[in-house]
Amino acid sequence: MAQLILVLGDQLTRNLASLRTGKKAEDLILMAEVESEAGYVWHHKKKLAFVFSAMRHFAKALEQDGWSVRYHRLDDDPVFSCLTDAVENALSAGTFDQVTLVEAGEHRLRDEIATWPDRFDLPVRVLEDDRFIMPRSDFEDWARGRDTLRMEYFYRDARRKTGLLIENGKPAGGQWNFDKENRKPAKPDLFMPDVPRFKPDAITRDVIDMVGARFSDNFGTIEDFWFAVTREDAEAALDQFLKQALPCFGDYQDAMLTGSRFLYHSVLAQYINIGLLDPRDVCERAEAEYAAGRAPINAVEGFIRQLLGWREYVRGIYMREGPDYVRRNALKASRPLPDFYWTGETGMACIAAVVTQTREEAYAHHIQRLMVTGNFALLAGIDPHAVHEWYLAVYADAYEWVEAPNVIGMALYADGGLLASKPYAASGAYIDRMSDYCGGCRYKVGEKTGDDACPFNALYWNFLVENEDVLRGNPRMGLIYANWDKQDPGRKAAIRRRAGAFLDSL
Repeated sequence: MAQLILVLGDQLTRNLASLRTGKKAEDLILMAEVESEAGYVWHHKKKLAFVFSAMRHFAKALEQDGWSVRYHRLDDDPVFSCLTDAVENALSAGTFDQVTLVEAGEHRLRDEIATWPDRFDLPVRVLEDDRFIMPRSDFEDWARGRDTLRMEYFYRDARRKTGLLIENGKPAGGQWNFDKENRKPAKPDLFMPDVPRFKPDAITRDVIDMVGARFSDNFGTIEDFWFAVTREDAEAALDQFLKQALPCFGDYQDAMLTGSRFLYHSVLAQYINIGLLDPRDVCERAEAEYAAGRAPINAVEGFIRQLLGWREYVRGIYMREGPDYVRRNALKASRPLPDFYWTGETGMACIAAVVTQTREEAYAHHIQRLMVTGNFALLAGIDPHAVHEWYLAVYADAYEWVEAPNVIGMALYADGGLLASKPYAASGAYIDRMSDYCGGCRYKVGEKTGDDACPFNALYWNFLVENEDVLRGNPRMGLIYANWDKQDPGRKAAIRRRAGAFLDSL
């Protein structure tokens, strides 16, 4: 029985479930670069180059393994507008008994694929994506009947089921979470390894040229492309992180420095999310560093929590909540996304630093995303869907299943508290404590009113007032509102005026 096996662009894994069902002598693998995938948001040039180059390298590796591969490049003739067109074209060129693929990670593609059996009058076998550490049914079982769906409790359950960082039935190190030890600000005189950088080969250079010509108006720079685009290079990046950065990852994972874009972060998410690295293997190798005494428990637990905790959890939320999740807006925020999210041209040094880094690297670490660009969008009442589309576009590791819950739920509280027990709102004091951004800023982080005051300060209190009907009853917000209540009325008015003037200037 001949199969047309479709491999999607974020499924670049040798032991993919669909490939395990295939026969090299009979089946044809289809991979295609199509317009709809390249253009559903305004993707960063480096993100497009990364995905297309990794796809082309993977197709080449499959051919070297003995598979028959039909690969359609975006600059081939004809240009396919969507995956449906690419599949239809391949089916017309051969005789197949069915189409086989692993389920898509995003709702828009799942909906498109659901139309194929009727359209092609052919069986379409959709297999579960088993590249995650936990089956999706585990999340559903855990979530069923719960009033709240907090990640921490899912994470503990996942630790028990997988045995990761479990010793004699108890959490390694005597506690589940070492997050309180992982909040140290970093200083520029620390030795910090650079991320591994990989020189583009001929395939990648062709892709860079194509992206530069075809997507010249897209966000971001294409120069100095350094991402790994093969499994072998991604493994090398993992090895370097484990040896050089993991030991200090925990201590400084929340820190931000102007001149150190990567600090001790792994910068592996794009490789894991596209399929070049296996998340279970990554966790086990990090655990082995702790077992060997080469990395402390707070670093290894914090790193594993990002994969086994957050990554698995947000995927479960995304699938459970459905396509409308990205349109939620519990706080009724409606302000347009400011231009400086694209240009970086703002007097706020923290925003300028993160957006500039994002434009040049297609990367920012989780605290930069959550507590700088995300925090500002929350405080300023930016339309959540516009913010969601920005994050989806600008980061090389961004796919809707992982990005949307982190933005809609965690950063913007737009899901009304499904993910977060309270909004991740902070004034300029947090950014000052965890970074060196404020020292070079034209605004003064110690001031709350006046034209020179840090905008985050007035926006923080203004946000609380603007959303009082939703947030005052939150038990975790009681002390914050009590603090506001006892402030002098004149000071309150000055703070509100400062916030209003700044918002009007956006």
